[in-house]
Amino acid sequence: MSKVLARRGRWSAYRIVLLQAAIAGGTSIFFFALWGAQYGFSALAGGLIAVLPNFVFATLAFSHAGARASRKVVWSFFLGEAVKLLLTIVLFACAFGLLNTSFMPLFISYLLALLIPWTAPLYFKQN
Repeated sequence: MSKVLARRGRWSAYRIVLLQAAIAGGTSIFFFALWGAQYGFSALAGGLIAVLPNFVFATLAFSHAGARASRKVVWSFFLGEAVKLLLTIVLFACAFGLLNTSFMPLFISYLLALLIPWTAPLYFKQN
């Protein structure tokens, strides 16, 4: 039963990550169409900075479930959040240090993708 609960929670989190990826891709296409490849690539990088750490968090945080594994559940959430934070910092450092990105489209795409989990109850029906 606990594997079913973990799988259900992981799938709910993955749906949010997929919506984030769709918003990031749409934002990237929008910037590419209006301002060119440089802005489109920067928007894509910003979206990936939001999506990849959330995917890693969803994978780690929902690896355990159930009352018997309560310590593992708490530990996996803490580990997932720590890895998410570190990965976000590393990806921002790479985007600004290694890639030739523009500031505005990167942050707009990042913020739009970051707003998705906050507004998730508007999009998804809870079971």
